[in-house]
Amino acid sequence: MKPIFVTGTDTSVGKTVICGLLARFLKEKGIDVVIQKWIETGDSDIEQHKILSGIEHLKYLKHILPYKFKYPASPHLASKMEKRKIAKEKIKKSFLFLLARFDMVIVEGTGGVLVPFNGKELMVDIVKDLGLSVLIVAKNRVGAINHMLLTLEALKARNIEVLGMVFNDEEADVAILNDNPKIIKALSKIKVFGRIPHLKDNNNLYEQFKPIGAKIWSLLRKT
Repeated sequence: MKPIFVTGTDTSVGKTVICGLLARFLKEKGIDVVIQKWIETGDSDIEQHKILSGIEHLKYLKHILPYKFKYPASPHLASKMEKRKIAKEKIKKSFLFLLARFDMVIVEGTGGVLVPFNGKELMVDIVKDLGLSVLIVAKNRVGAINHMLLTLEALKARNIEVLGMVFNDEEADVAILNDNPKIIKALSKIKVFGRIPHLKDNNNLYEQFKPIGAKIWSLLRKT
């Protein structure tokens, strides 16, 4: 099964939630799945992955999380603050290590695709090098149209395959929540797998995610 890279249109748009829920869905389908985070800054997304998916691979942690920084900022700045360099080859080796041992690798990005991890390179450069397909997550709110279309333009310019989009609803005007996915799909011709409502209970959230998971699963089975 082809691995995927989950990116966001911005930071804090719900990538971690989607990764965790998708991993749980695939696990229930009998897939041996792992979620990888190349570079973590600030809060522990890996811990949230475990809570949402029910999956934990402690013995592979150094490959699941090659780089972790305390400062909640872009990787280039967070690494600079700790005087540690991020090596692209280390990230690639960790990814390939997991790819050889699991049926499915879901990679959660850090922020958006054009986030730098040093003074010259971007997260999308690693995605391109590894030939990964991308799932885009957006916070469904005012501004989502522009952010999503810009993300799609950046990926298209690099000939990177986009599997589709998922929207995390924010507490906003219903007309905006309904229209954003429709107009973005119409303009981009990219699949919209669905919307996730704003819920705090993880089990209820997972139930809402299942139809989205089924659509993604159907597509992944063909890869």
